[in-house]
This record gives sequence, C-alpha cells and structure tokens, in this order.
Amino acid sequence: MIRPDAQLQAGHIPAALLPAGTDPRAVVIVHAAPPARRSYAGPIAVALSLTVGVSATIWVATVAVLQLVSVAATTAATLQTVLPALLGGSGLVTLAVKLPARKAGK
Repeated sequence: MIRPDAQLQAGHIPAALLPAGTDPRAVVIVHAAPPARRSYAGPIAVALSLTVGVSATIWVATVAVLQLVSVAATTAATLQTVLPALLGGSGLVTLAVKLPARKAGK
C-alpha cells in the first residue's frame, strides 16, 4: 500500500497518527462514504418510453381517423348509387327547396 489513505481504508493505522499512550486496538476509523456515481440509465429509459408511447398514440389515432374516413367514403358511395333507386327515380334525383315569397315593399 503506497498511499496513506489506502492504508487507512484497509484498516491499517500508522503509528505516527496515534497519540502517545493510545491502545491501537481501541481506535475506530470512520470513513466517508464514497461519492455516488450518477447513472443515466433511468432517465434515458424514461425518455425512450415516452417517445415510443407518444409515437404509438399518434399512430393509433391516425389509423382510427383513416378508418373512419374510409367508412364514410364507402357509405357516401353506396348512398350515391342506391338513393335514386330508393326514391323511385330513373337515376336523376332533384331536390327542391321552397323559399318564402318576398314581399314587394321590401
């Protein structure tokens, strides 16, 4: 053990550090806790899971909207072909809107 702090960490007490008349068996060495190393694995995992979650939510919402648009287009095409036959026409449907008559003074 070359460094003095390595001796202290290993529990070896150099005689020069003990006051005169002290029993070395009664000495207790208290070590400071080693500095904690920060791990970035947790924050990185949270950021990745959030990114994947948001992307999946946007994808599912887009698929749902596109399916609704597809159903609406299919329904409109079906109504366009079936409606004239249901109304008894020969393929030409005319809708008339009756507007109220305008008075001459206005």
